[in-house]
Amino acid sequence: MKILHTSDWHIGRTFHQHSTAEALASVLDALVEAVHEHAVDVVVVAGDVFDSSTPSAAAVEELDRVLVALRDTGARVIVTSGNHDSPARLGAKAAFLHEAGVHIVTRPQDHATPITVEDQHGPVHFYGIAYLEPALIRHVWPDQRLAHQADAIGFALDNIRADLATRGGRSVVLAHTFVSGAEGESCESERGITAGGLDRVPVPVFDGVTYAALGHIHGRNTLAPHVRYSGAPLHLSFSEQDKPRGAWLVTLDADGLGPVEWLDLPVPRALTTLTGTLDELLSDPGLTDRESHWVRAILTDVARPDDPMRRLQGRFPHCALLEFRPSHVDASASPIDPRRLATLTDQQVMAEFLAFVRGGEGPTEAEAQILDDLVGHVAGTEAAR
Repeated sequence: MKILHTSDWHIGRTFHQHSTAEALASVLDALVEAVHEHAVDVVVVAGDVFDSSTPSAAAVEELDRVLVALRDTGARVIVTSGNHDSPARLGAKAAFLHEAGVHIVTRPQDHATPITVEDQHGPVHFYGIAYLEPALIRHVWPDQRLAHQADAIGFALDNIRADLATRGGRSVVLAHTFVSGAEGESCESERGITAGGLDRVPVPVFDGVTYAALGHIHGRNTLAPHVRYSGAPLHLSFSEQDKPRGAWLVTLDADGLGPVEWLDLPVPRALTTLTGTLDELLSDPGLTDRESHWVRAILTDVARPDDPMRRLQGRFPHCALLEFRPSHVDASASPIDPRRLATLTDQQVMAEFLAFVRGGEGPTEAEAQILDDLVGHVAGTEAAR
């Protein structure tokens, strides 16, 4: 059996106020093509299908489009809800889709009720764990200690192993959670689901299952041969810019877990971070190939230049983020002593203020002339009263 493991589609997401709809649609189209090309039997989506618990009509229509396209390849589709999803909205059509071979699991109580798919070697049981928020599920199992998500996932896996022991066969678990050891741990675009770093799920919790398809971490991660994150199919923040985008192609054979292969997905627009002064970034011929990228610009000018975003976008139309990290900061700069302030001219006060807020860089010759003109104008106006 061939299984495609994906997660964290985040349909409806924006990237620094820019829509990702067109880019994500092209990536999901490529994912559908990969399912067809590799004759995938089951596609699993491990949570965060939508970016919001109140997805727009366009986001819902996009999910419907992709699910129909996946089903048209002949593959079964199994989807679970993540911490971004509304179980009620994601699962609204679950009963009807189930009959069409698309299974959406959003009820925490259903975690130990598998969706079973047969191949030539027998049954494979897919256990979908909807995102388990302890505060929202304690009333369902009042006799269990569910203080943290680690408790909730551990409880769910105990139930799954118990059910699996009676059924026999191979198994796949879908879980949206933070498992200890994920390389790079988290990205800017991930909404935290741990408390103080103490609520991470240990890898051994997934012992006894053939494969664990994880979601939530947006970068590809292998925690054990049978425990993996696929990451998001689209870059969602600049902290992810160097992480590959794709999905895991998992093969189950008669003995259990067979080969696991990474399938790259296209990157519609590359992300890059450029560091330097504004003049350097605008004039460096070596940056020509970055002009079509999403750009995060880190400016090292000691003094903030005028209108930097507009000027950057003149060369890099997709510059989306601007940060200032001066290359030099005058560590000795301190607020002016009030007693000394009384001894300074107005021009000197303004010059020292500029040096204080600009890391030690005082006014230029042109700026000093403007200050002189300003002081003269004010003095003339007061004298005429």
